[in-house]
Amino acid sequence: MRILYLLLFLWFSIPTFSQETESERIPLPKTYRYRLTLTDKAGSPYSLNHPEQFLSEKSLERRARMGISIDYHDLPVSPTYLEQIRQTGATVFNYSKWNNTVQVETHDSLLEQSLRELPFVSHVMLVYKSPEFAEANNCQNRTKELVADTIYCKDDYYGMAQKQVEQLGLPFLHTMGYRGNGMTIAILDGGFYNADIIPAFKTTKILGTKNFARPDSNIYEEHPHGMMVLSCIAPNQPHILVGTAPEASFYLLQSEDTWQEYRGEEDNWCAALEYADSLGVDIVTSSLGYTHFDRPAATLEYEWLDGHHELNSRSASLAASRGILLLNSAGNSGDESWKKIGFPADAHDILAVGAVDEKGVNTAFSSIGFTADHRIKPDAMARGGATALLATDGTVSQANGTSFACPVLAGAVACLYQAFPLKQPKEIIEAIHQAGSCYSKPNEVYGYGIPNMEKAFHTLQADTVR
Repeated sequence: MRILYLLLFLWFSIPTFSQETESERIPLPKTYRYRLTLTDKAGSPYSLNHPEQFLSEKSLERRARMGISIDYHDLPVSPTYLEQIRQTGATVFNYSKWNNTVQVETHDSLLEQSLRELPFVSHVMLVYKSPEFAEANNCQNRTKELVADTIYCKDDYYGMAQKQVEQLGLPFLHTMGYRGNGMTIAILDGGFYNADIIPAFKTTKILGTKNFARPDSNIYEEHPHGMMVLSCIAPNQPHILVGTAPEASFYLLQSEDTWQEYRGEEDNWCAALEYADSLGVDIVTSSLGYTHFDRPAATLEYEWLDGHHELNSRSASLAASRGILLLNSAGNSGDESWKKIGFPADAHDILAVGAVDEKGVNTAFSSIGFTADHRIKPDAMARGGATALLATDGTVSQANGTSFACPVLAGAVACLYQAFPLKQPKEIIEAIHQAGSCYSKPNEVYGYGIPNMEKAFHTLQADTVR
């Protein structure tokens, strides 16, 4: 499955590159990345008694509010081990404290044996091998595209997003004043091209950005997919485009290298999720997922869809226990040979989101369940067929993909969470299930169905009163 669960087609053009149309093949130095699984966290100066050394005040406040304790997973990877890894000549690219793994980079394939011989390394996996050549127009960030001056208004308050917002019963929460204010959402994606200059985002509260896939690249000059995801939630332009949580705050995190598909992108994703946790975000929405890789070639297996086998699924399954409500796209494989959800949509205690059209009918491309251990997936459905969002020039357009159903629902969930800040992620997830149109008879296509936010609100309200 190609990255990003990208739209099946767009009604606008992807921006061009600064290089000429004719690609030039540029020789690349051989680069390898390995995932090292560590045996323990010995030699660490960090202690569970002093979590303020590795978690932000907001992260600690979130856990205290929910009665969540700090545990072994939260302890950083041992700095002593990291230093010994560097002494082999390898460069630490990123790491996951939840999985106790380290992704390293080297130009010397013979270094693999030295890494295997480290006494605290239990397993080594090749997760990236560079191609021999790069296309010239893949080596540069995108040239900034001019944004449009003309925006067309509609009678509907939400503009072109009216139907996708109404489909979730979300105006009920917005009318009550729950529009995402005070909620922090992290978006894990593959680039946020032009999000820094599009007028619709001028009032959007962007708290920070970070690139885990290409640290030297500007997320605002890369792929537009993340920008389009953001545009499903954040815009606040009445009668033009109003997103599902227009008053929320955002961190924009790139974990995907949009030019290649390799297993190390799972490591990037985990590092980004943990970073979001350390910042104290409330919700993470991810429109990324994997079923196969090409550098090196690897195909994942259906029986691994248990929420624990793949690295990013393990991390996703831990998110709720850290106090994070995670939503992930189900995938766009419904009309392909794979058909099933991808990784990490198989995770436990998250919302895997499939796509429906304007009439509430599942789109042909929306990936289906169940998981290998027979859990209901997808968890919920939202508008992913002809979703209203922003084009790269800032105009309102439409596109297809579970990539967009996921953030549409994520914003709605943020508003619901705002109304019940003392609830834990699992309680919010269960309320979303119960509010689903297929709750009485969930299935592998719709899961629990399209949730109604008004119904979910009353479910949580009744539970709070008890």
